[in-house]
This record gives sequence, structure tokens and C-alpha cells, in this order.
Amino acid sequence: MAGIEAIVIDGDIRTMDPLTPRAEALAIGGGRIVALGSTAEIRALAGRAAEVIDAGGRLVLPGFHDTHLHVQDGGQRRSQSANLADAATPAELQAALRAHAARHSGVWVQGDGWSSALFGEHNLDRQVLDAAVPDRPCFILAADGHNGCLNTSGCAALGLTADTPDPPNGHFVRDAQGRPTGLLHELAVMWAEERMPQPTEEDYARGVRWALALANRHGITGVLDASIGERHARVYRRLAEAGALTARVMATARVEATETTAEALARLAALRAECQFPMFRVHSAKFFLDGVIENRTAAMIAPYDDAEGGNGALMFTPAQIAEMFTAFDAARFQIHVHAIGDLAVRAALDGLAAARAANGPWPALHQIAHVQCIDPADLPRFGELGVVANIQPLWARHEPSVTDIALPMVGEERGRWMYAFRALRDAGAMLALSSDWTVSTLNPFEIMETAITRQPPRREGQHPVFLPEQRLTVEDCLRGYTVNAAAAGWRLAETGSLTPGKHADLIVLDRDITACNPYEIGDTQVLLTLLAGRQVWRAAALA
Repeated sequence: MAGIEAIVIDGDIRTMDPLTPRAEALAIGGGRIVALGSTAEIRALAGRAAEVIDAGGRLVLPGFHDTHLHVQDGGQRRSQSANLADAATPAELQAALRAHAARHSGVWVQGDGWSSALFGEHNLDRQVLDAAVPDRPCFILAADGHNGCLNTSGCAALGLTADTPDPPNGHFVRDAQGRPTGLLHELAVMWAEERMPQPTEEDYARGVRWALALANRHGITGVLDASIGERHARVYRRLAEAGALTARVMATARVEATETTAEALARLAALRAECQFPMFRVHSAKFFLDGVIENRTAAMIAPYDDAEGGNGALMFTPAQIAEMFTAFDAARFQIHVHAIGDLAVRAALDGLAAARAANGPWPALHQIAHVQCIDPADLPRFGELGVVANIQPLWARHEPSVTDIALPMVGEERGRWMYAFRALRDAGAMLALSSDWTVSTLNPFEIMETAITRQPPRREGQHPVFLPEQRLTVEDCLRGYTVNAAAAGWRLAETGSLTPGKHADLIVLDRDITACNPYEIGDTQVLLTLLAGRQVWRAAALA
């Protein structure tokens, strides 16, 4: 057959297409899959010039899609700041900052990735950072992006004093005398970042290339950048026009509660019109309805259950949610919602129900991300409204942020419905699996292992199981990273399954994750990643 550029032979190909679920070989032409069949059949189709990729009997899958992560911002920070992800104590955090400061002579010292479950008002303030960086402004951002901290020089450089008011939907932690401690919550983080020297757009472009290379090594060929603005769009457009993107990028543009509906819709409509490239598209509107449990900004139906009590407030009023969701739905935007608390989840569902009632149903596949807490009465509403539950299963395990913080705060009864992914699936929700990187690893195999075991990776028999009734299956996870995720990213017609006519986005793995011990899935290595038939990652182990 003319036009065949490459063939994959001797593979255990799982297509994720029910019409032809398995094959031994496939042919690629024009960057697309042109045929499936046996090795002998596909060899017979190919000319002598076709590249031959021998999978050696290994598992071949569609390339994975991560439908909620922070590619551009996370890539810039992780590739150019101190990595604080492994710091478990103030001393370890200080050591990482000192080492980074010694290697970098910039005006500011920055760090990224510290855990909000391990650090907070009890052990993190400007004095802790002063001990590591006494001579320059320093800013560190938590892995969740909802918390940050400045040292004393950083507070002075930004003009943060006792007289500085909290920004809307943000909070400066203060001591007993009303002086800022340096710790920042929610939009106080953005307040600080906006006043700091800004990375250049080339810095961000390098971060994107770095992040996508990391994604490719883990078998990811499609991503959804989960909160972008005009600068992100400019950087992505430049990379798309240069042919420099090694994964398909969809993006959701952030809407602010301070905007009117008309202002937000006009801004995002213009952004969407400017960002329609084969490898980069803006297709959705992002709404943060609440914060996180760790700093008490997650919005719950009832107050927190611990001694401190209180509650988080919705970041948009119910009237705003109904009006904005209806307007963006009518303009055929997908709506992508951050919702941690059960009130935020309910408010998102109420807003999507209002939009559906006003505009009628259409295949928007609106997404609610995280769904850490949910009232069981809201479980069936996902399926009824055609809403995708965009979940991060790595968090669904006994670890400090859950066992020591979240569960005591929400109490035993609500804790039974924390990360209730199996219940969502059984109630009819479509599940898309994702990482929320850089909050946690983007490695899909570690995420899948925890989705299946509800334990940290590689901890069989050594760690308590978190709500075992909420375990997912391998098939759930595969669908959540392939066909479901591609559908949620509005690209199922082009990718997500190994179907003739679709892009040849595929991966070759070192083991059969459908048959191995579930506690070994997290060790899976990607040997080859193809994007439209082009190699974007190849391990030395692939002969």
C-alpha cells in the first residue's frame, strides 16, 4: 500500500475501540493509522522504505491524555526553581533553598512544590525562609498552588505590611500583632506573583518544552492546561506555529469572579478565536468555585467538623454561577470547574443544570475537577447532566493531607464520601483521570495503581487501604486516560483510540498492566511514545 511510513509489528495492541479491540500490528501513513491486522498482513501492506517498529510482544496502547495539569506555569517553575517536593521538615526545605540560592544569582530566590499537608501556619513563616535566604527576596509556592510564603525581604520588596488589606478571595496570614507572617492563601498568592519580577515568555516556552518532554516519557500525548490567560496563549501560539509542541494541547481559560459575565465572555471568545491550531486550542472556561481543605477555603455544605469549625466560602455567588455558566454554555464553551468541597460540587452541578435548562443539552462534556467531597445525593447528577468527573486518584489514599488534616476536618460521615470515584462511576459518571501536576506526579501508572489499590504505590500489605469500596478497575483507568479523556478534551474523533483514520498517537510499555500484579503498575516504563507517528520518546530498552 502506497504511503505507509511505518509499521508496528508483533505487538499486543489494545485499541480501546470496541469494533476492533485487539490487533497484532498496525500501519501508519500521513501520521495516521491506516490499517490494523496481523504482523503478516501489515508486513504485506508496507513497502521496503517503511520503518519497522518491533514491539516484541509488548503491550501497545493509545497515547494517554492528562486532562487537568498546569503545563506552562508548572514547567517554568519546576525547571527553573528550587524543587521542594521532597522536603518533609523545615530543615529540609531550608537546605533545598540554600542549595538553589548558591547556584542562582538572580534577584529573587524561588522554590516550588512544598506540601500544604506538611507545612502551614504551625511551622512555616518568613523567619523560616529568612534562615535559608537572608540576603535576597524569596518566594515559595506550594504544590497545590493555593498557598505560598515570602521571606522578610520578599514582604518588603512587595510592600506587604500590616496595613495591606486581604485581596478578594485571598488571605495574608498575620501574627497576634497583625503583622503578615509571610504565609499566603488563595488569591493572596496571585497578589504576590503579580508584583514580583516576571519570567520572560522565553522562560515559559522553555518550561513548556521541558514539561511536555516529561509527559512524553510517561506516555502522554495529549494535555489540558487547566488555567490559562493571555500570556499562556501567546506562548502556546508561538510554539504551535513553530511546530515545537510534542503533545496536543487543549486549554481552559480562567474566569475571575470580579468580571461581569459580558466582560468575561468577550475576553474568552476573543482568546478562543485566536487559539485554534492543530496542536493547540482553547475550548473551555475555567471557574475556581472554592479553595482547598488544608487552608479551610474548601466550601462545604455544613461547617467543618473539628474544634476550629468554620467554613470556606464559594468564590462566585450562586447567581453569578447560574448566569455565567448559562452564558458560556450558550456560546458553546466547555465549562471546567475546580470544586473540592461538597458545597462547591453542588453549586457547580446547580449551575450546569441551569445552563442545560436554558440552552438545551449538547455534547459539551462539562467537567468538574477534583470532587474531593460530595454529598451522596449529588452522585447521580453527573450522569444525568452529562458531566465528566475529572479525578486525581493519586490523592485517594491514607497520607497526611487526608488522614491527619482532611478527614478530621470533615468528620466521619462526610469522610465516607471522600474521593468517591467508584460510587461516581456506578452512578453513571464518565471518569477522566488526570494528575493536576505539579500538585503531584504526572506519572499515569503510579496514579492508576493508587486508583486500583487506594494505597500509595508499591505498598502492598504495608499500608491501610483508604475506602476500599471506592477502588477502580484497570479498565476504568485505561478508559479514563484514553477514550474518556480524549472525549473530555473534545478530540475523540481524532485520537484516544487506535482506530484507522485517527492520529497515530501510541505508546509501547514494558509490561502488561492489564495482567500484572496491581502493585507493580506504578513501576511501568514507557519504551516508546509516538505522536502522529513521530517518535517523541524512546527508551534505550526498546531494541
